[in-house]
Amino acid sequence: MEKNNTGFTLIEILVVIAIIGVLAVIAFVYFGGATVKARDAKRMSDLNQIGRFLSFGCLVPDAGVGEYDLNDLIEEYKIKYPQYANSIPANIRDPKTGSDSASNYKYIVNISKQCVLYANLEDKNVEVSLPNISEPTPGGGKGIYEAESDGWNGSNKYFAVSN
Repeated sequence: MEKNNTGFTLIEILVVIAIIGVLAVIAFVYFGGATVKARDAKRMSDLNQIGRFLSFGCLVPDAGVGEYDLNDLIEEYKIKYPQYANSIPANIRDPKTGSDSASNYKYIVNISKQCVLYANLEDKNVEVSLPNISEPTPGGGKGIYEAESDGWNGSNKYFAVSN
């Protein structure tokens, strides 16, 4: 009598599972960097969009000069400039660490009415385009700078938009 072997052996199944596991790890590592870059692209897009209003002048909040979270300023901006209220997107916040109460997009305005809007990036390998500054600087320009220490997203790279 002849035996009909149509199934897979345990070893064959384990080898296939191991190969799938290795491919999954490779895909995770490869696409993990894409997620970081996508979140950084959103941060830069958000700040560029809000930064367009800086060309009209910097908002000095009722509380005076200093550093603020962007969420703290949006309502005040809408009240002071109602003609632009509909242009400000809702729910602007850092895609990794932002929340409804704290956007983790920071705004600094000084006594000379110069301002800067900035966010901490995740990609530690992004190219620096503002080599002359190492901290958020009102009037420092638009681009990426490198700070001395890591920020809330785990890198020392920041994107800034300034007047």
